[in-house]
Amino acid sequence: MSAELRNFASVIFDHTTSKMQYKILPPASLRAEVGLPASKSISNRALVICALSGGGELPSNLSDCDDTDVIVKALRYMPPTIDIKAAGTAMRFLTAYLSTVEGCHLLTGTERMKHRPIGILVDTLRYLGADIQYAGTEGYPPLRINGARLRGGHVEMPGNVSSQYISAVLMIGPTLREGLELKLTGDIISRPYIDLTLWMMSEFGAKAEWTDIDTIKVEPRPYSKRAYTIENDWSGASYWYEAMALSAKRDDEIALSGLVDGSRQGDSIARYIFSLLGVKTIFEEGTDGVSRILLRNRGRSVSRLEYNFVNAPDLAQTFVACCALKGVCFHFTGLQTLRIKETDRIEALKTEMRRLGYVLRDVDGSELMWDGERCEPEAPTPDGIAINTYEDHRMALAFAPLAIKLPGLRINNPQVVTKSYPHYWQELRRAGFDVEEL
Repeated sequence: MSAELRNFASVIFDHTTSKMQYKILPPASLRAEVGLPASKSISNRALVICALSGGGELPSNLSDCDDTDVIVKALRYMPPTIDIKAAGTAMRFLTAYLSTVEGCHLLTGTERMKHRPIGILVDTLRYLGADIQYAGTEGYPPLRINGARLRGGHVEMPGNVSSQYISAVLMIGPTLREGLELKLTGDIISRPYIDLTLWMMSEFGAKAEWTDIDTIKVEPRPYSKRAYTIENDWSGASYWYEAMALSAKRDDEIALSGLVDGSRQGDSIARYIFSLLGVKTIFEEGTDGVSRILLRNRGRSVSRLEYNFVNAPDLAQTFVACCALKGVCFHFTGLQTLRIKETDRIEALKTEMRRLGYVLRDVDGSELMWDGERCEPEAPTPDGIAINTYEDHRMALAFAPLAIKLPGLRINNPQVVTKSYPHYWQELRRAGFDVEEL
């Protein structure tokens, strides 16, 4: 066994050991062309589908984030114990994938991962014939998986759980002896992510489609090998939209490359929501033939924003932070999955926004609202107020642009951004921000 394989469990940086802190000062104006990561959602799906098709070349423009890196290493080396660290997508996708390939594997992760439920996915896979045992607490990772080709057939899953459970099951559908008929019960959330999965499956030759409003059928037809290029990430773009909305200077302009008009990424909805906050999106083709967008200020914004984020929950932190700092009251619904993310994002948002002087209220763990209520902000140190990130990349990504309104804002444990946007701090510097390590 190679040294690289023996050290598999330690190759991904353990953010919990970091004490680093960044202090952020904004530029006088925002006029820059910045780089975006490749889409994590598309990269992770493409990797699993490529592996199920029999391997071959990796997709091009593959994301270099932590979540994708652990999937690459797991599929390349297939060690007996696979530690996916904090990568929730990897835990769900690999649970399904490992169920269908011969061999015994222990799939584990961080302490936080061991408290993120996975029982619904395991129950569904067991119904399809999978041999999965809990190596710790019932209903939670780590998992001991004995893989084999599965029977398949008809199965039901709740539609109001993480779409990653649903996508994980769908992607193995073409490999099942009887194919797959998946009926989703109750309300279906994050439907764009399910549609993204189905679209990518069809890109690799699978026949998978909605046959009813709540039912998806996947034929037992093998995937085809093909070259594939990953588009850039709309989730990553949302933080630059946020910066533009907070700046509100009419001559500011940010250029972002590799984004596709009509993208299947659910978070591409950010362009429409941010138009209500005064940000204009202009699509154009760059001199290198790669599509790009220009972000400009329109100068006008709504005074109150209501939106249901059930189909784009990863945008919630961005809009909560942005709206409050712009003085835009809001009522956001469809946030029920935020409590089982990298952290309890609803509580984290309430805590950190109060630190900045904004009092948020939540309802039933699925809604957040701000009616303009303020409180005394935390007394800043000489270096400014520090935002805790809770080992959650999107807390750091969404709060950093607030330095435009709060110069000197500090971000604790800033390396968490490597989970989805490894070069974020370098790109902020390219855009003129002063990002100083303390």
